[in-house]
Amino acid sequence: MVREVPNLLTVLRLTAVPVMLASLVESGDTQAGWRWIGWAIFVFAAATDVLDGYLARRWHAVSAFGKLVDPLADKALVLAALGFLAFNNETPWWPVIVIAIRELGVSVGRLAVAREVVIPASVGGKAKTALQVAAIFFLLLPTQATWADTLGWWLLLVSVVVAVVTGLDYGRRILGVARHRGDDIPGTVIADGTDSSGHGG
Repeated sequence: MVREVPNLLTVLRLTAVPVMLASLVESGDTQAGWRWIGWAIFVFAAATDVLDGYLARRWHAVSAFGKLVDPLADKALVLAALGFLAFNNETPWWPVIVIAIRELGVSVGRLAVAREVVIPASVGGKAKTALQVAAIFFLLLPTQATWADTLGWWLLLVSVVVAVVTGLDYGRRILGVARHRGDDIPGTVIADGTDSSGHGG
C-alpha cells in the first residue's frame, strides 16, 4: 500500500485541478479570498508533484503509471492555471497556446510509443515545469505588487523557450523509437539523462 502513495498523490493533483480552477473563476476581479484559495490549491498541488517524485525514488516505487500520468497531471495543472490567467486578461494568450501545443504534441507522442518504450521526463522537461510553476506562483498572487507580475511574466517567457527546445528534443526521441519499433525490448525506458519517476516532462 505504501508503494502506491506516489501514484495516489499524482491522482490527488489531477483532482485538485478542477477545484483550483473553480476557485479562481469564482474569485473574478473582486473576490480576493477565492483567489487566495485558488493560489493555495495550486501551491499544494505543485508540492505534491515534488513529493511524489521523491517518494517514488526513495521507496523504489517507480511505475509505468507514474511515468505516464505524472507528467499529464503536471500539464493539466499548469495549463488550467495559465488558461485562467489568459482568459482573465492577466497574460497574453500566445504563451499559453505555444505551451499547449508543445504539451499536446509531447503527450500524444509519448502515449503513441508507450507500448514499446516509456519515455520519462528529461532534465530539460523538469526545468520547464519548474519555471512554469514559478511563473504561475507569482502571476496568481492576489497582490497589487508590480514586481510579482513582472517576475512572473519573465519566468513565463523563459519557460516558453525551454518548452519549445525540450519539445523538439522529445520529438527527436519519440521519432527515434517509432523508427526502430521492434528493435528494443518492450517496456524498456530510454534513459538519456532522464528522471525515471516521470517527474516533470
